[in-house]
Amino acid sequence: MNSPDLKNDASHQVWELDRRHFLHPFTHFESYEDSGSLIISGGSGSEMTDSNGQTYLDMIGGLWCNNIGLGRKEMADAIAEQVAKLSYSSTFTDMSNEPAARLASRLAELAPGDLNRVHFSTGGSTAVDSALRLAHYCQQCAGRPEKVHVIARRQAYHGSTYATISIGYKEADRRHGFRYIEDTIHHVSEPDLYRAPNGMGEAEFCDHLVKEFEDKIAEIGPDRVAAFFAEPVMGAGGVLVPPGDYLKRMHEVCKRNDILYVSDEVVTAFGRLGHWFASEDVFGIVPDIICSAKGLSSGYLPIGATIYSDRIHEIISTGDPSRVYTSGFTYAGHPVCCVAALKNIEIMERENILAHAREVGDYFGERLRDLEGMKLVGNVRGIGLMRCLENVLDRTTKEALPEDVDIGKRVSDAAESLGVLVRPIGRLNVMSPPLVVTKSEIDFAVDRLGQAIERVHDDLVREGWTPV
Repeated sequence: MNSPDLKNDASHQVWELDRRHFLHPFTHFESYEDSGSLIISGGSGSEMTDSNGQTYLDMIGGLWCNNIGLGRKEMADAIAEQVAKLSYSSTFTDMSNEPAARLASRLAELAPGDLNRVHFSTGGSTAVDSALRLAHYCQQCAGRPEKVHVIARRQAYHGSTYATISIGYKEADRRHGFRYIEDTIHHVSEPDLYRAPNGMGEAEFCDHLVKEFEDKIAEIGPDRVAAFFAEPVMGAGGVLVPPGDYLKRMHEVCKRNDILYVSDEVVTAFGRLGHWFASEDVFGIVPDIICSAKGLSSGYLPIGATIYSDRIHEIISTGDPSRVYTSGFTYAGHPVCCVAALKNIEIMERENILAHAREVGDYFGERLRDLEGMKLVGNVRGIGLMRCLENVLDRTTKEALPEDVDIGKRVSDAAESLGVLVRPIGRLNVMSPPLVVTKSEIDFAVDRLGQAIERVHDDLVREGWTPV
């Protein structure tokens, strides 16, 4: 991303203020110091406009969260009305507010099985962090105090608090200088069928993953494992769709060993796969805990929700009259954020956005497969409105380009110059457009992405590479 036109003084001033003072999440210092940020000044629907007036089709969906589209006046009006009525109230201990109570009830209606209890937070990281504390507390209250260990997958992303960045294990995020919880958090392999070991087929790979999980539980001790954390579809780790009945089998292993199954639906919930929640509707499991955020308010305001079962609530709330659930946040159940979430759900229902997402998600997958024959494109994968291209040097051997080539960023920069925003993650380009994206917008995005890949391919050839 390049600095703004120096002739635009106001734009350049904002760009410079940002560069001098704003430490962005996941900043790469060298490139940021050189190029700064793309300053977004406006947005409507699936489009964003930068401070110079350049318009882009946002195929990132903000950050997996712009579900109903940007700039909806109906959302702004609902938020403004609530601000005037009650801009804040604490929800600690025995205080609450009407929007929080109504949203908790609505989420209980939408969630699968007996997941009827809701603990609000401020976003995805805090929702997952809360799930970890809840899992520990539940096991303690159930008389299993040794169950403090958790298992997750490599290449998972579960947030960026100290606990959640430790539960996740994206190799690119494990940077020298930061510390991680390593004594009670363990990891097994990610379900990456494209790079399955020894050329395993889907069924064999699934068996391999489940056995690895069972072996890890045996190694730690089943009486010491509190919870298993898993995204239904791994998002930032590469849009990895689980093979076969992998998730069902992992869920069954958890049940056999009194391990709580935590489904991190921060990305997949609220329509990303065309359903309110993906755990049951797409993958046939009812977890013990679901973590949600992002699409809950379509990014209009920050809010997260940890939704858990009646069974867990019975365990933690009865038996000892001295129990106090000492976990929560100042902005938990914030009335304005809850109103935004309620209005977001209302809009999605009224406009039948889930059905639209299923239809256009299938179309998106079909169109992206048009790029499969291109050099550099090793794998096209995904489901619904979660899609990914994996760029490689050799499509037969799956050999990757060296990290310093920064292939994902080069493709995304080229696409940006053509008016389309896609997300670079290492050698990947990840896309998660708003759920209201149209087929014509998808056509535009895929065509421009193809042109961007061609440009990058030609540049690499000039530099001496030979993609095949």
